[in-house]
Amino acid sequence: MCGIVGYIGNNAVAEELINGLKNLEYRGYDSAGVALNDNKNIDIFKAKGKLCNLCDVLNLHQKDLQNSTGGIGHIRWATHGSPTVENAHPHCSADGKLVLVHNGIIENYKELREELVKEGFAFVSQTDTETAVHLIDRTYRQTHSLEEAVLNAVKRLKGAFAFCIMHKDEPDKIIAVRKNAPLIVGLGDNENFIASDIPAVIGKVKKIIYLDDAEMAIVSKNKVEIKNFNGQLLDKKAELISFSAETISKRGYKHFMLKEICEQPDIIRNILAQRMSDVNNQIQLPQVNWNEILKKSKVEIIACGTSLHAAMVAKYFMEDLLGIPVHVEAASEYIYRKTVTDENTLTIGISQSGETADTITAVKQAQDKNAHILILTNRPDSSIVRYADSLIPLEAGIEVSVAATKSYTAQLISLYLLTLAWAERKESLTVRLQKLKQELLEIPAKLEEILSNENCIKKCSELFQKYKSFIYIARGINLPTAMEGALKLKEISYINASGYAAGELKHGPIALLDENMPVLAVLIPGTPTYDKILSNCEEAKARQAHLIAVTSSHDEHLNTIFDEIIQIPFSDEVFSPVLANVPLQLLAYHIADNLGREVDQPRNLAKSVTVE
Repeated sequence: MCGIVGYIGNNAVAEELINGLKNLEYRGYDSAGVALNDNKNIDIFKAKGKLCNLCDVLNLHQKDLQNSTGGIGHIRWATHGSPTVENAHPHCSADGKLVLVHNGIIENYKELREELVKEGFAFVSQTDTETAVHLIDRTYRQTHSLEEAVLNAVKRLKGAFAFCIMHKDEPDKIIAVRKNAPLIVGLGDNENFIASDIPAVIGKVKKIIYLDDAEMAIVSKNKVEIKNFNGQLLDKKAELISFSAETISKRGYKHFMLKEICEQPDIIRNILAQRMSDVNNQIQLPQVNWNEILKKSKVEIIACGTSLHAAMVAKYFMEDLLGIPVHVEAASEYIYRKTVTDENTLTIGISQSGETADTITAVKQAQDKNAHILILTNRPDSSIVRYADSLIPLEAGIEVSVAATKSYTAQLISLYLLTLAWAERKESLTVRLQKLKQELLEIPAKLEEILSNENCIKKCSELFQKYKSFIYIARGINLPTAMEGALKLKEISYINASGYAAGELKHGPIALLDENMPVLAVLIPGTPTYDKILSNCEEAKARQAHLIAVTSSHDEHLNTIFDEIIQIPFSDEVFSPVLANVPLQLLAYHIADNLGREVDQPRNLAKSVTVE
């Protein structure tokens, strides 16, 4: 969850750390801190809340920042201990010589803490991280070797951790270690960087080294060594960064979220250009092992949050087009129960970041039961890919806003392509398949039509921003669309929104309906449930609820039921979740913006959930 950076070189260290942390704010913003090494002392600066508060602190200490040659920084998403200055990173040893920043969770910190307290170590925070500091410090006092002290300590730790560590007496180096939490090393000219993720070093370096689990980097200004946890030197290859600084700029948009919503038509075009050049040609997914997948008799899809809604959409069209049973489950539930996963199962793990702890654990468990593992991720360099037998990169580009938008759409498109490619290889649905492939190619233009109608959606947001709660309803393949739309509104506006199957409205939620509880319905004409949803909306209207429709229908009767109608282009019901979702993203965005919310950094959330 947290973001960490390290820098050693000739530039202004504090400035380099702050710039890196700014590009990692999507990973957490409960508190922030830096430690600066000037070859004589290590100075620590911390602040509660967002990164700007730390910048204010640093501005008051400009004279203390001039001579630093290296430093480490941290932006926190709180797990152990509330967001306070005491719990903020970096944490240091009692003598102030050793400092450490941490992303992850140390699962056995309580027993280690008890052990250290008995030996006389004093703790000043509530965090699990401080245990690692004192554990390393204990060994350092004996060996006077930071490298040896770190290697001894990490062997005692259980859980997930990425560390950056400095010591006053070894000022020419920063040590970085990784276990079950992402970490990279950026290679510069007379300078080197360490970071949780690529955005922190975009524009700074052209080459990076991805650390794998149980690896340690010893980073100095002119040299980087990689060793495993046994101290053996490794030959790690550097890789070129494929992203430019433009990737993480707003390009004139007020927020990253709006920019990323508007990028969706081009993202789909790019995906389709790579995978499906023509309706008459077979869909190409080069990293999918069809020899194994075609043998599978059942599918399970494991994901969390927004990715789980993409999985739920996939269940509907996979069962429809392939006639194969599909089970969808939240990874956090899957990992704590007995499953029927076996060698006949295709297990699809979906994770935007590729670092989602619950999903990674679930995929490991499925692999242990001999399932074939297919991974969908926006980061083909991420941890989850290590468990992939087959892989579909999402190709959505870096998503900066915490609320997922373009990555969700890329997940849906990739799942459509997987299903259509599977149907092709089964040589089934030939006529319908050609029609669906043609419609898929038309989706980008239809999304652009929706985006051109943004002012209508903005007007709707102004009418409905006053409400404290919302109900979203749909049926069939768009039930997940309703749930995703409600999640977006809840995430960024803090309005309590819930998605329901429309037929379930009268089985409980109808008790909530009055003039203060608006209802948004997703209505796709030509479906068996269209008239049924209209009846559900009539029931809501009879209870004085104000109604919004997201629909491709032009039925004038809708004007007598709905207060606002948001039109979307017509498509086959299979693809309606992509088209219906974009107005819901825009509605959530504009309501949140109208209310003055921090759209890109909603409270208590982080982009990638790297802890269970």
